[in-house]
Amino acid sequence: MSAGLITILVAVLGFVAVGALGLALVGDGGDAKTSKRIQALATPAHSEGGRQKRQQDAAGLRRKQILQNLKAQEKQERKAKLTLQARLTQAGLSLSLRDFWIASAALALTAGVTALLFRAGPLISLGVAFAFGFGAPQWLITMLAKRRVKAFTEEFPNAIDVIVRGIKSGLPVNDCLRIIATEASEPLKSEFQRLVDNVNVGLGTDMALEKMYGRMPTAEVRFFAIVLSIQQKTGGNLAEALNNLSVVLRARKLMREKIKAMSGEAVASAVIIGSLPPAIMLLVTVTTPAYMAPLFNTDNGHIILLIGATLMGVGIFVMRRMINFKF
Repeated sequence: MSAGLITILVAVLGFVAVGALGLALVGDGGDAKTSKRIQALATPAHSEGGRQKRQQDAAGLRRKQILQNLKAQEKQERKAKLTLQARLTQAGLSLSLRDFWIASAALALTAGVTALLFRAGPLISLGVAFAFGFGAPQWLITMLAKRRVKAFTEEFPNAIDVIVRGIKSGLPVNDCLRIIATEASEPLKSEFQRLVDNVNVGLGTDMALEKMYGRMPTAEVRFFAIVLSIQQKTGGNLAEALNNLSVVLRARKLMREKIKAMSGEAVASAVIIGSLPPAIMLLVTVTTPAYMAPLFNTDNGHIILLIGATLMGVGIFVMRRMINFKF
């Protein structure tokens, strides 16, 4: 074999070796790049999906915590509304709990002794004492509190309109509150006077409104406090926000009246059904006293009257709960 042929053969073999090596390197690199590209395309999508899932889980957890806090706050507010001291405050009475219970005990003792003087049995006298010492004062306080809260709620949108007009004319909010405390009717006047007094002694508006909500636990006062709090923290057109709140409160009032009109038939039926048994007993007693005499002159009759009164009370309570619509 000649030297030239050997040289050509070596060159061809070297070229083949170099080409195979390059092909191997390019193929590995292509696989590596392909893998990297796949990972680059898949990994962000995977991480984005995981991030979205984590955000959704965190948002769901926050919503759950907020709902729990709202339920706990609503439960505390409901308990605060049901306390005797809260009802005394809502009724506008300055009585302390001690004075209230002393007056109730004196009334119970007077009613029981009066029943005994009219020759009523021990059970009847005890029932009368319980009714006049515990039932009647509680019912009276609840009725006065509801009446005062209702009067406050009816006039509250007018107070907000006064604030809106005052702000549009250039007056500060505190001056508008003073105008309401001076010119409004009761119970709006006294409540806003307490609000102005709390602000004047250095209490923040948020805390003053919180105290006002404790005295008047209505949704209208809570909305008013939220609007003022948000405006103080973020700014904005307070007159427009309060005007929108006034529109909402008037719409709530219209809805209450509509619900009251729609539930009037159920209320009338409950009143008629609840008043029929005592009315019939009274008529029978007047027309034929001898027929009803055993109920009033014997111990068994007293027990029957007590059981009947208890069942009537339970029935009236159930009917009251059925027609007491929340809005």
